Amino acid sequence: MYEIMTPGPTAVAENVRMARSRECTNPDLDPQFYEFYRDTCRMFSELVRTENETLILGGEGILGLEAACASLTEAGDRVLVLDNGVFGKGFQDFVSMYGGDAVLYTTDYRKPIDPAALQTYLEQDSDFKYATVVHCDTPSGMCNDVAAICPLLKSYGILTVVDSVSAMFGEQMDADDFQIDVLLGGSQKAISAPPGLTLVTLSQDARSAMKNRKTPIASFYANLLTFEDYYENQWFPYTMPVSDICGLRAALENIRREPDIVARHQKIAARVRRALTSCGLKLYQEDGFCGTVTVFEVPKPAQAADILDKMKTEHNILIAGSFDVMAGQVIRIGHMGENCREEKVRRTLAALDRVLADLGVLMKGRTAEIF
Repeated sequence: MYEIMTPGPTAVAENVRMARSRECTNPDLDPQFYEFYRDTCRMFSELVRTENETLILGGEGILGLEAACASLTEAGDRVLVLDNGVFGKGFQDFVSMYGGDAVLYTTDYRKPIDPAALQTYLEQDSDFKYATVVHCDTPSGMCNDVAAICPLLKSYGILTVVDSVSAMFGEQMDADDFQIDVLLGGSQKAISAPPGLTLVTLSQDARSAMKNRKTPIASFYANLLTFEDYYENQWFPYTMPVSDICGLRAALENIRREPDIVARHQKIAARVRRALTSCGLKLYQEDGFCGTVTVFEVPKPAQAADILDKMKTEHNILIAGSFDVMAGQVIRIGHMGENCREEKVRRTLAALDRVLADLGVLMKGRTAEIF
């Protein structure tokens, strides 16, 4: 098996793996499973500091992005898409798919969104039903200040949809204080459960917007209202993946037992950035660094594909390149969840030192030693 040091999916703790091996029940008929599901949802709400209800959806994190847009968007709705990364821009596809008018607010992909500049923009045009923002845009590692951005949007009466799949638990998340209406998470990032589940929290404002639509939601699987009163009615809209949710529960319990999990991520991320830059490597971003992933430019004369291949075949470690406008230009190291352990990061950097040396890259030192 390879050592996974990618920005998701991540390594899985042994107790999470074992939790998924528990005897499986029929989730549609077993009243104890409804209790287990609701308690797990409540645990997640507690961990992201919200009074809002959480739903666990059977589908990889991208399902949450589509479900938010499917459930909120009606034909002609203007939606502000905050775009300073590949995933940020990608929201326009979901908005358009469901008939909305996606308005891009595009900024420098190497810098976080500036709340002051956004306010200037909103002073001229704030007629939007909702806005989408990516907390950590994984292809570039860009971290946006949702603590400032979302209250600003709400002050103009704009609902807030936040993709924090790659950021939560590596970056601070206080969903109620940040005034997030729809918060989206995924099982396979810093939560460190296997891929396959989406987590969604919904504010009352978001629910009201979904319920007061003039037209039906144009989806079943991506319709967040299908879960309404599931506990009272003892009915799920589709069969829940029991084993996946058991694993998720164990992973959330691990997080609850570690109150300093964000600090662990921030400390290791800062050390990785310092190690790379001290040895002459250049980070992709100018600012807005995230606690869960570090992205650096491919140094000459190496090629991204060669770095990734040698890390995998010679050192049995998986790190990642990127895609879209950054394809072939950067390398990404994921230090999130179970990946965010000092010994794992040190092994990864030691292997990277050897790979870059083999590919003729002149370094100012060894990243593993500086780390």
